[in-house]
Amino acid sequence: MSASLATAATRRTRRASSWRATSTWKARICGSCAAGTATTIGWGSPSSSARSGSSAGCCGELRRVVTERLRADHSPEQISGWLSREHPDNEDMQVSHETIYRSLYVQARGALRRELTRHLRTRRRKRQPRGLSRHGQGRGKVRDMVAISERPPEVEDRAVPGHWEGDLLIGDRTSAIATLVERQTRYCQLVALPDGAKAEPVREALAASIATLPAQLRRSLTWDQGKEMAEHRRFSVDSGVEVYFCDPHSPWQRGSNENTNGLLRQYFPKGRSLKGVGQQKLDEVARKLNGRPRETLGFMTPAQKLTELVDGAPEPPAER
Repeated sequence: MSASLATAATRRTRRASSWRATSTWKARICGSCAAGTATTIGWGSPSSSARSGSSAGCCGELRRVVTERLRADHSPEQISGWLSREHPDNEDMQVSHETIYRSLYVQARGALRRELTRHLRTRRRKRQPRGLSRHGQGRGKVRDMVAISERPPEVEDRAVPGHWEGDLLIGDRTSAIATLVERQTRYCQLVALPDGAKAEPVREALAASIATLPAQLRRSLTWDQGKEMAEHRRFSVDSGVEVYFCDPHSPWQRGSNENTNGLLRQYFPKGRSLKGVGQQKLDEVARKLNGRPRETLGFMTPAQKLTELVDGAPEPPAER
């Protein structure tokens, strides 16, 4: 066989192999699984395709679980990690995140319902780094700040729960919501600001939100130097929570909060007004974020991790 004929044959073989694999990815998520391909090509690594036992029934269960969790706004990485955690001994219920992504990309050619790809969040995490400064509030100088360098060591290493990071998520003009993230569990609380994002309404809204937490989860709050926290001393008196301030232009000092604000842009895109967003809607979004398994938590969810900590915490001493 000539070299050109051999090359052409190799290309045809690769195209056929790629088509078979793509068909299986489509089948696993879309529900068009045929028994013949399901038994020969697995959802995990290519080596798993040689193992027997993948049945159409299992294919359907895996497809159902992946679809259900995509609809819950879980990322492919979170789904893959969660499946590994929940089904460690069942290879038929394992799938790599690359396979889920590739299945979703096939959608452009009609393989997947558009609904599922709408649940994928953007990977961009850009936000307005100066809060409300573009809209007139400015950053300015907050009086009597306690610097982040003075935080106890337990805050830095996330050894003790109850230490929070906070910020404003900015909409259009002067609309905003407040975001709080617990450092150890990544559990978030979203706070509506119907009266605006100036110091007094922010203080009142944050204090009310913090008051809903168990006492062992009210230890400290780290914020940037925005003027919305100008009443931090009164906030500490109202809530019992000490406030520490980041260095200027250092968003990485609130890394968990920055990450959460990036995730929130899936629900609240930049430039959209947040004035009409009520607490009920924010609680709904927070439940979704707190229900996503996180790799940093061993693919537990923030809600599970927080519940575990609260349930395992010692009872406070009884008053005499």
